[in-house]
This record gives sequence, C-alpha cells and structure tokens, in this order.
Amino acid sequence: MAKLNLVQAINQALSQEMEADRDVIILGEDVAKDGGVFRVTQGLLDKFGPERVIDTPLAELGIIGAAVGLSAYGMKPVAEIQFMGFTYAGLEQLFSHASRIRSRSRGRFSCPMVLRTPYGIGIKPPELHSESSEALFCHMPGLKVVIPSNPYSAKGLLISAIRDPDPVVFLEASRLYRSIKADVPEESYTIPLGKAAIYQEGNDITVVSWGTMLHRAAEASEDFDCEIIDLQTLRPFDEETVVNSVKKTGRLVIVHEAPRVLGFGAEVAALVAEEAFEYLKAPVVRVTAPDAVIPMARLEDHYMPSQERIKKAYEKVMQY
Repeated sequence: MAKLNLVQAINQALSQEMEADRDVIILGEDVAKDGGVFRVTQGLLDKFGPERVIDTPLAELGIIGAAVGLSAYGMKPVAEIQFMGFTYAGLEQLFSHASRIRSRSRGRFSCPMVLRTPYGIGIKPPELHSESSEALFCHMPGLKVVIPSNPYSAKGLLISAIRDPDPVVFLEASRLYRSIKADVPEESYTIPLGKAAIYQEGNDITVVSWGTMLHRAAEASEDFDCEIIDLQTLRPFDEETVVNSVKKTGRLVIVHEAPRVLGFGAEVAALVAEEAFEYLKAPVVRVTAPDAVIPMARLEDHYMPSQERIKKAYEKVMQY
C-alpha cells in the first residue's frame, strides 16, 4: 500500500482497468502524448498505445458523441473533458443520447461510458475552468454522478464507474489533485456507487458535503460534535445514510461550492423535510457559493464557502 495523491490514484485505476479489459479505452484532448492537462493519464500511451489512448480534436461535442457510439457497440470508453465548463458544448450528446440509450432501446443496449472532468474553484484559472454545476448532470435521469473526495475513494469509485453498464459522470476536484494523499492499495478494488461514507462520526450536527468542501467542512468542525457524510455519489445518492444521521443528530448543515439556487444541497434538504422533519431541532442550513458567475482569480477565495461561514452555520443550528 502506497500513499498516493488523487492524480496517481486515478491513473492507477485507469491503468489497471485497461490491463484487465481490452475494451477500456481513453479519449480526449491531449490525453495521450501530454498525459492530459493535469497529467492524470501520463504514461498510459506508452503502456497501451495510440489505439487505446487517443488524442482527439478540440471538440467536446465530438469527444462525447464518439464515446456514446463506442459504448453502444460494446466498448468502454473513458472520455476526458479538460474542464467542467467545457462539457456544456457536449450536453446534447450526453443528455439526448447517452442517458437515454437503455430506455430508448428497451434494455437491448446500454452505454458503459465514463465522462471524467475536473471541476470546482481554487486553482485560479480563466473563465469556464472552475465550474461546479454537478446538479445539472444529476437532473438528467439515466446518468450517474460521482465525486470522490480523496485518493482512496477516487480509485475505487472510478473502477466501479468503468465497470458500470450505464453512463457515469466522474467529477474530480482540481483543488484536491495534488493537495492531499492517502493510503491506496496496489490491488484493484471497488467502492459501490450510490453509497455514502461516514467521514467523521458525531452526535449534534449532520454535515453533508462532497469533494473539496468536505475537507473544509471537517476543518471547521473542530469545536462541534459533527457527523460528516461524504456523499461520494450524488446520483443516485445514499438517502438512507443521510436520513438516519439526521434522525440521530436532529440538525443538518449542507456545504457545497456550487451556487445556492437549485444546487444539489436543495435536493438533500428536500429529502430530510420529507423523511425526517419531525426529528429536526433546527431549520436546515445550506452553506454555498453565491448565485453569481464564478469570478476571476482575485475573488475566488471570497466566492468559495469559508471556514468562518461554515462555523457560523454550525453555531446557528446549535443555538436555535
């Protein structure tokens, strides 16, 4: 077992699945010769050759469309889009075709593709490089949406995503790529999609988060008895774990870096209102980014939910 960062864990997962299954291929902009914009696919061209690690034109619609076609005919493509904001150009293929192949064919065909893309703020790049629009993908039936928060979960979740018979949007927090390390087993393993992880046990406040914000929520919990849930998969998400935790603590704080209106936190809050309302000791509180376009680099730190704002949310539900 070695200590790996997120980049290394994802690379290892891709390599092991390509070794195990010749139908697994990688395609995207600069993924072969350059190893991807964050070097996540570095070295895979040398191992598996240009027929399985494919540099594509700068055309997100074409990348996603090609992956849909390949998967419908039995391949298992892992398509990389350089940044989440660039996926918008390919949503027509993802929403109108990838998500519907199983229902359109009445189960005769499936779409075992993975769309990998970095998301989120914190690395101070130009416009459309820091999007956090995960709820957009969650709204489309037929897609699974996965967001790992650490290297261990990244490897296990990605292997599960590649083996899944249906399309998976796999979102990687760019801020975490090289900022944290964890023990990651050398051998192949899976983490089931749709199952949350209890990051930290507690009794007073249930905190639901994912990706980068999970770590910020945990750092802010030092003076509070928080049970922190890492959703890991947003669609489908682990409703049972969230509801059971709220029934225990009686309080819920949701933390995410996406804008507030129709962010995925609204879905979590609605679930608790429907299934655990009588257990609540305080109103549900969401800590989110503002409903504004992500600003340029100098204002990113003000846009992202801070530890101070998260602590105030904890104080608010405890003092209610």
